[in-house]
Amino acid sequence: MGEALERALDPLTSALKRAALKRADKASRQFSDEPAATGAGKPGLAVSPLAVPFPQIPPVGGVELATGRAGFYKHERDDLMVMHFPEGASAAGVFTRHWVGSAPVDWCKRQLAVTKGQDVRALVVNAGCANSFTGKPGADAVRRVASAAAKRFGCRQRDVMVASTGVIGVLLDDGKISSRLPEVEQRLSPDGWAGAGRAIMTTDTFPKGAYAEAVVDGVSVRIAGICKGSGMIAPDMATMLAFVVTDAAISPAALQALVTLYTRNTFNAVTVDGDRSTNDTLLLFATGASGAPKISRAGDRRLADFREKLEGVLLDLAMQLVRDGEGATKFVKVTVAGAESQASARKIARTICESPLVKTAFAGEDANWGRIVMAVGRADEPVDRDRMSVKFGDLWAAQDGLVSPTYDEAKMSAYMKGQELEVFVEVGVGKASAVMWTCDLTKQYVAINGDYRS
Repeated sequence: MGEALERALDPLTSALKRAALKRADKASRQFSDEPAATGAGKPGLAVSPLAVPFPQIPPVGGVELATGRAGFYKHERDDLMVMHFPEGASAAGVFTRHWVGSAPVDWCKRQLAVTKGQDVRALVVNAGCANSFTGKPGADAVRRVASAAAKRFGCRQRDVMVASTGVIGVLLDDGKISSRLPEVEQRLSPDGWAGAGRAIMTTDTFPKGAYAEAVVDGVSVRIAGICKGSGMIAPDMATMLAFVVTDAAISPAALQALVTLYTRNTFNAVTVDGDRSTNDTLLLFATGASGAPKISRAGDRRLADFREKLEGVLLDLAMQLVRDGEGATKFVKVTVAGAESQASARKIARTICESPLVKTAFAGEDANWGRIVMAVGRADEPVDRDRMSVKFGDLWAAQDGLVSPTYDEAKMSAYMKGQELEVFVEVGVGKASAVMWTCDLTKQYVAINGDYRS
């Protein structure tokens, strides 16, 4: 579906996408100089050395946010987040394709199918309980949460989106949410983005946000988003939740086309550990409060700048997931070129990024290009062994199926000590390429996940 949509967009889209990807690759470092609102979601976790500060996000017309403590955690912290939207707001979503899924995912998919994404009025999110693998009781709990929120905001149950994150197999105590909604409603404000980012954290070590401004038919519009995720990250639309809001006026159908298309090279191009979540959710909302004309087609030329900036925001958020990978000390960009097709390039890149041997080599600051070659070969995609080349940064490790004549162990070791690494692989059978981002695999990943429920 994504490829068909991409072809349907105007001829500028491919160039815009390439520009957005290049800029967004740097975007996670382009933040304000104000101190970050940090603090790990779980006590005892050190903030990732790859963390970036939360950006300055001004109010986005039409959306109000608030947080509160529902009590899903033993320690003192906000674990409930609410967004409120005006009448006529549009919504679209992309969700996990995990076969287990979760009650909140089922609810959102069903309601968006019924409403076609029109007039969504609220979003309620909790951390600390995934409400996944909880059967009919879990579905009933979601319905009661939506009902309670609908009463507060004077709308229908189906106009409320719900998302959860936390431990799988635990039934959501919806009463903890319903009892807190009145006080949370009283705190709704257009300036709550940083608090919202913190409230949805689980094993995250820093809140994640992104912001951009675009022009639609001469009118300035804003795009802001938050996400959470640290482990169980290999979105396939990790435990991943992302919520993005714009004050542009865009129809639900156009929003859905855009979020489906741009998920491909953003959230679906990152991986921490190769495990998909039951709760992966990306929701995109458009309030229409900017005064910009309403756009009904994703390929409308008036959306050219908006499309570019939206993809930049999504990629910025996605890369922050990798930067906060559980136990991560290295942020790694992997590019595969010369593949038979883009799908083949993506599969090879993902195999490299998710190989425990490759990831532990990164952790050990070892430019073990043999492990890269191993991962390429076991991707079961067409490659030409005698034309294969591997490069770390600007340093060639292997060229045309052999160790590079310029290989320098000392230079390679020095390069691997950096926090941000790039690996380039040429597989020699075609012209297609793909990019993915990942992190290393350290002892801390084992410690965090071995202690997850305690």
